[in-house]
Amino acid sequence: MDTAFALEPGLYIVAGPIGNLGDLTPRAAQVLRLADVIAVEDTRVSARLLRAAGSDRPMLPYHDHSAENVRARLVDRMAGESVALLSDAGTPLISDPGYKLVRDARAAGRMVTTLPGPSAAIAALTLSGLPTDRFLFMGFLASKAKARGDALDEVAALRATLVFYESGPRLSESLSAMAAHLGDREAAVSREISKTFEETVTGRLSELSARYADAPPKGEIVVVVGPPGDAPPASVEDTDAALREALTRLPVSKAAGEVAKKFGLDRRALYDRAMELKG
Repeated sequence: MDTAFALEPGLYIVAGPIGNLGDLTPRAAQVLRLADVIAVEDTRVSARLLRAAGSDRPMLPYHDHSAENVRARLVDRMAGESVALLSDAGTPLISDPGYKLVRDARAAGRMVTTLPGPSAAIAALTLSGLPTDRFLFMGFLASKAKARGDALDEVAALRATLVFYESGPRLSESLSAMAAHLGDREAAVSREISKTFEETVTGRLSELSARYADAPPKGEIVVVVGPPGDAPPASVEDTDAALREALTRLPVSKAAGEVAKKFGLDRRALYDRAMELKG
């Protein structure tokens, strides 16, 4: 144990590896050796990482099904002890319940800090070859077709790359649903990132769905879907309808500016058209 250094009481959000144990940072390993207690999703999974870090600190299960009083006791302990939060893989709070612990710790005035590290969502995004300037993490889609379709419809028009987590048995069906609700976009399927059998396959959503229909892959999977293509130019009917609606709320100049920005059209021409409609 590092006796020359003691941790300040509070919450330490520790990013662990997503596969390769060599990706654990030296700072993260030090915190895992020094923390008074380590809150983990699964003690069996985390025990292997703690051994690699040289840590013998006690673990306490903390996950989706933990009782409220487990979280309350952890927050109480932070008043005088250091509590490390560790997920089964990668950065805590990404598709796990850790945010509730952070929220309650802050509300109680506890010190909260994070030790950055691996995240499967970000790693897959870098492997995909798809635009990274604007992206949305979607987590796991619902298993029921209606709920899954509704979630995809909500983001279908968003001009951003989408990142999903998925399991092997559901992969083909999910890719097919994405193609149906988002359009047959370019996508990438990454699995076993940082492990021996790491693989990233790219193609259209329909192609990827067909590829995995009869051979569901094993391992942890991330699906990255590119943004929609360029929207077709707005019709005269669309711009007139938008102008009429805007004119009910705004003066002519501002209405023309709003519609010009929405459709990427010339503001002066829309101003002239707005004057005609208003007249």
